[in-house]
Amino acid sequence: MKTAKFQLEPLTCPSCIKKIEGKLNKMDGVKEAKVLFNSSKVKVTFDTEVATPEALQETIENLGYPVLSNKVA
Repeated sequence: MKTAKFQLEPLTCPSCIKKIEGKLNKMDGVKEAKVLFNSSKVKVTFDTEVATPEALQETIENLGYPVLSNKVA
């Protein structure tokens, strides 16, 4: 398991959290996705054999939330 952290543009509503977390948590290989509203960061724990950081980022961006930076540990 690895953890990816994505910095987003400022989030404006709590429904953004549900939208992002809901979509990421349904992805194959994702153990847990959490959105930190105050800092506009997304933290995703995932299985590297099933999901990739690029696929996670693409999913977030396809929802309409530009990713400013990412870090994988």
